Amino acid sequence: MRTLPLHIKTLCEIAHVSTSGYYKWLLSANKPENDHNDFLLIAKHFNKGKGRYGIRTIKMRLLSEGVVMNVKKIGRIKRKYGLFTRIRRKNPYKMIMKASLDHRTCENKLQRKFTQTVPFTVLSTDITYIPINHRFVYLSAIKDIASREIVAWSLGRHLEMSLVLETLDRLHGHPFLKTQTLQQTMIHSDQGFHYTNPYYIEKVKELHMTQSMSRKGNCIDNAPIESFFGHLKDDLDYKHCTSFEELHSRIEKYMQYYNHERRQWNLQKMTPVEYRNHLFAAK
Repeated sequence: MRTLPLHIKTLCEIAHVSTSGYYKWLLSANKPENDHNDFLLIAKHFNKGKGRYGIRTIKMRLLSEGVVMNVKKIGRIKRKYGLFTRIRRKNPYKMIMKASLDHRTCENKLQRKFTQTVPFTVLSTDITYIPINHRFVYLSAIKDIASREIVAWSLGRHLEMSLVLETLDRLHGHPFLKTQTLQQTMIHSDQGFHYTNPYYIEKVKELHMTQSMSRKGNCIDNAPIESFFGHLKDDLDYKHCTSFEELHSRIEKYMQYYNHERRQWNLQKMTPVEYRNHLFAAK
């Protein structure tokens, strides 16, 4: 009489199967021709789907031909013969659109009215990238259209929401605003991801500003800040910077130079800060 290993007998009792049934299944499962015939059926549909069909799809297609096969068996045979389903990558544009569902655009209230005579009435903001050490650093800035003063800026290693929110915080901390408010101020931007973000919109409301946006794909609608970024990249020697800290220091010095020392012909040959004070004195 054949003596069964104790662990097999115990496992059969736990599974409520007979030992003879277990050995019958074992012999059947280990017959190469059985798996091979099933493999041919599975491979036919797998190849029809160009490697994209998964276990459930193959099972349904086999059923349509009158072949009944368990999903576990299909999965086992697929693994055994190396039939790995190609996983479809998520569409990055759909992911962005999904993330943008709560984002809101607003009308172009500025309408290219770039001739302003009262400081802190209309502000222009945007983000530009600066290449350094084979990567990008991002500069967010806010420009007063009337005086052309850069009233706030922030430099970041990453293009995150904190970059524009920090710029708004620095605007709120501008020395001039200690005695003034932004209740009559419009802030204009493009329709970039950051400026349609609910956090940015709420922050603008907290500062009592009105929000305006360029028309889609029309950079001229935000020409004042684009013009500044052009001057900065022409004047600033950023290509020889070897670290983020060095670039930050150079930009800080440039902002000081631009606001307090760089005279502009169209500002009656004054610097932006001088012209801002001149406009307030003329009120």
